[in-house]
Amino acid sequence: MPLKRGNSRKVISENIRELLRAYKREGRIGRSRPPSVRKAVKQAAAIAYRKARQSGPVPGNDGG
Repeated sequence: MPLKRGNSRKVISENIRELLRAYKREGRIGRSRPPSVRKAVKQAAAIAYRKARQSGPVPGNDGG
């Protein structure tokens, strides 16, 4: 399942959860195989935050 777009806390948490489900199911996240669950969590968080950053600014938010 592809990761959701958006940068809210809820979307980021759902993306991390989805990546960890994939890790438990397949033993890998994307193309890498983290050696421990702890490292998998860190990598999943990094991927989720990167996806959020790529989603761009929230519409209607003036940034101030």
